[in-house]
Amino acid sequence: MSTSEPLAAEDSFMDFAGDQTQPTQETILSALATLTATASPVKTEQQQPEQPPPSEYDTLTAQLAENPHNPEAWRRVVDMAEASGDITKISATYDALLKQYPNTASAQIPYINHFLNSESTFEKAEDLFKKFLRTSPCVELWVFYLTYVRRMNVGNAQRDVVRKSYEFALSHVGQDKDSGEIWSDYIAFLKSGDTTTTWEEQQKMDSLRKVYHRAVQIPLDNVERLWQDLESFETALNRITAKKFMADLSPAHMQARTVLRQLVNHVGAIYPMHHDGGGIYLPALPTFNAAERALVGKWKAYLKWEESNPLEVEEKDRAVLVTRIQGVYRKAVIRMRYYTEIWFMAYNWTNSVGKHDEAMSILKAGMEANPSSYLLTFAYVEAQETKKEFADVHATYEKFLEILRTNLEVFESSSANSSFSQPPATNSQAPASNAPTTTADGSRSNDASFNTQSSDESPAKTTELQRLRTEYGLAWIMYMRFGRRAEGVKANRAIFLRARKDRWIPWEVYEAGALMEYHCSDDKSVASRIFERGLDTFGDEIEYVLRYLGFLISINDENNARALFERVIPNFAPDRARPLWERWARYEYQYGDLEAALKLEKRMAEVYTSDPPIKRLAQRHMYLGTDAIADRDLGFALARRAPGASSGAGSNSLGRTETSQSILSLTQGTKRAASPDHRAAKREDNSGGGAGGAGGRAAEYGQGHKRARPLSPPPQPARERETRWEPPARGRRFSPPPGGAGGGGSGGGGGGGGGAGGWEREERRGREPLPPPRAQQHQQDREREREREREDEKPARQVSIPPIISWFIGELPSPVSFDGPVFRTDDLLNVFRTATMPNVRSKSPPARGGGGRPPPDYGPYQGPNSGRVGRRY
Repeated sequence: MSTSEPLAAEDSFMDFAGDQTQPTQETILSALATLTATASPVKTEQQQPEQPPPSEYDTLTAQLAENPHNPEAWRRVVDMAEASGDITKISATYDALLKQYPNTASAQIPYINHFLNSESTFEKAEDLFKKFLRTSPCVELWVFYLTYVRRMNVGNAQRDVVRKSYEFALSHVGQDKDSGEIWSDYIAFLKSGDTTTTWEEQQKMDSLRKVYHRAVQIPLDNVERLWQDLESFETALNRITAKKFMADLSPAHMQARTVLRQLVNHVGAIYPMHHDGGGIYLPALPTFNAAERALVGKWKAYLKWEESNPLEVEEKDRAVLVTRIQGVYRKAVIRMRYYTEIWFMAYNWTNSVGKHDEAMSILKAGMEANPSSYLLTFAYVEAQETKKEFADVHATYEKFLEILRTNLEVFESSSANSSFSQPPATNSQAPASNAPTTTADGSRSNDASFNTQSSDESPAKTTELQRLRTEYGLAWIMYMRFGRRAEGVKANRAIFLRARKDRWIPWEVYEAGALMEYHCSDDKSVASRIFERGLDTFGDEIEYVLRYLGFLISINDENNARALFERVIPNFAPDRARPLWERWARYEYQYGDLEAALKLEKRMAEVYTSDPPIKRLAQRHMYLGTDAIADRDLGFALARRAPGASSGAGSNSLGRTETSQSILSLTQGTKRAASPDHRAAKREDNSGGGAGGAGGRAAEYGQGHKRARPLSPPPQPARERETRWEPPARGRRFSPPPGGAGGGGSGGGGGGGGGAGGWEREERRGREPLPPPRAQQHQQDREREREREREDEKPARQVSIPPIISWFIGELPSPVSFDGPVFRTDDLLNVFRTATMPNVRSKSPPARGGGGRPPPDYGPYQGPNSGRVGRRY
């Protein structure tokens, strides 16, 4: 309705009212109605505060509707619903929870249990069983279902219903390690059946034998006990046939036991208990820290191990193997719900075994759990494109782009609220040229790069936001590719036109659109116009300008390339414009004339005054990275071949030089430097040792010229060296000093052998000997010092590492980057300890010597008359 209509109506009403001298009844009633209408909002506003505030349950429910990825809030809501006792609220809560976390048995079991308390609600419980069981790989839920079936079917007439229920359960989860309880209960149920004839008894025994034979070949947690029960069962029937049956089943059973030990190691590592045993386990969004990456690696290793068929199931029983791996993948995507790599592995394996419809269902479920996943979305649209389902592909791309757009807007608002907007230090995209990009003045480029069609709403740019925008542009580019492949160039152009109107697209979308036009339509003019249109928006993006310039050079459009260079070079600061200068200079060096190249160098010298002239000359005479001036005239080639330089073509060939240096230090050792030649002075001092005196002792006890060895204790002070001989403990005997040592004592000492004789007499008397004289002790110290110096003077044995080993060590990744499975030492030892070794009898070498006990024979026991006499183990 136009604005003139109410004005005209008002004028007509005023003219009519002016003709009346008294108010009529209709006028009074209309006035009362107007007063009532105007008073009613006031009454509503007065009654608004009287409403009770929302409860905690309502608040949490509203929060979970906006952010459903909050396991703690879900558990709290479930607890409050359970405490309320309202079955309607309980049902609504569990339905919402299971919609967010499907196939969560820890939530399904208590949900169903609410409807098993009264026969009037049994129908609801059965509906829930039908809804949950078909896709559930959880043994706990199937055990709960079998308990309900046996509770409802207690008579002999219903035994067949119970038997079919057990078979139904085992066909879904019978290969699970934890399903041993179901197998045991099934066997006990079959044993409890009554028989009246011999034929029925025989049928019962055959049924039991078949179930036993199926169970003992599966790595169940109670497989050993089932084997013992089977042996007792067969022996009770017939000892002769029992040996045959057990011998036939023994290889498969032993394989199952071996696989069980490996399975326990795998499962124990991938099922950490993050919650109480009685609580509800709900996976949280990943943060991809080191622990979570390690957990993903363990899951991948376990899934690959299951795919490798460790049970060695034969081809005729391939359906059993497929069912087993299918159950494993179903449990994996429940536990690792928000890890898209696990979903993709499940899809890829399911598709490889021929279950294409189920594989697509897995992709859809994964996309529902992870709506912003590039991996699952791209896999899904490719699969649909091969099926020619183009409408579904368009819808999927539209939905995916809408989700990414919403995430960008949420991230922008959160960044603005937290004042997180900061200019990045470097650009996220590398330039097209080979020259390095310096972005010291990155703020100018960052602000201007977002001048899209909605320039008044240009988003603030952060490093994370820029990365998200680039990924968002990747989705548009993949959409454009699909349109070109499926529907031709026109569809590609239509998608590109829509993308241009999006304020979030990066410059890569323009470049992709231009290159598609050039390569697929062979139209240079359209491609150039797209680049030019993108230049209006991303004119301050140095990477985009470089790509545009490189495109013009590639199509040999020199005039437009030169015009572009001259047009954009004033828009960039010198530190940011260097890649552009380098790219155009390289073109002039290769395809221009010398005069133009020299003019360009003169301009560059005015901008970059610190660049030496030899650099420009060398760059003019380079080709494909070959710089003969640097290698030969400046000596870089010889420097690279020098012993101190790292091996390889460049200085970065050894990524971690400290690794090779540490190995060299370990193999070569550390040779200390030669000590100063003070031995002559020592010999002069020692030559007068027999004369004794203060000067000699000063030379003896003065500070020497020894250098401390790397592993030697710190030197002791002179006072400590003088008093280091303490009285020995009683009963200790000193060995006599070397002959003639006593003759080198102080002035009061005796002759040549007096010292030794005195020590011998002390020992003969049985008394504690005195320590050797101080001069003798220091003479021994000097001898030991000379021995050490002679050892030090010997040339150290050089250990050289081959260059290829040094290169290999440098290429190894750091230990912290390892994200694969971690094997425990105990597990490896257990594998070797429990390995079944084949009995290979080889001719033993003759024993050394004629006697002694012969070596034991650790081969399997072959009976009392089967082997060597006298060896029984």
